[in-house]
Amino acid sequence: MESGIDKLLDHPYASSLVFVSVTVLSLIVFLSLFELVAKYKCWSEIKRGNMAVAMATGGKIFGICNIFRFSIEANDTIYQSLIWGAYGFVILLVAYFIFEFLTPVFRIDEEIARDNRAVGLIAMVISVSLSYVIGATVIIG
Repeated sequence: MESGIDKLLDHPYASSLVFVSVTVLSLIVFLSLFELVAKYKCWSEIKRGNMAVAMATGGKIFGICNIFRFSIEANDTIYQSLIWGAYGFVILLVAYFIFEFLTPVFRIDEEIARDNRAVGLIAMVISVSLSYVIGATVIIG
């Protein structure tokens, strides 16, 4: 017996709306998790005009959405897409910690909080770049 959501997903417009809604909700949850692990408050810093935080956060937003793009494209159901999207986010979060760990010369979060735009740009590029690699693994998964 098909669930109501499965029946809804048979219609292309409704399916599109469901996938976008799930992605936006996931984006909010995952950005909140990033906010918990960062040593700065993203939205407060962006409101102050901190471009480094804006670039790093923009990279995270792009990265998360790009991973979901791949997971939606590669999977048949919203459930599979959500699972693979969440898995991809976990990998992106682990990569964030590795990036912080592999730069012992300075603390990434502290530099971004100080509006070091060079570090913010690198953080953005890393998030965007890794999202493509992670997305490729979602397709073969």
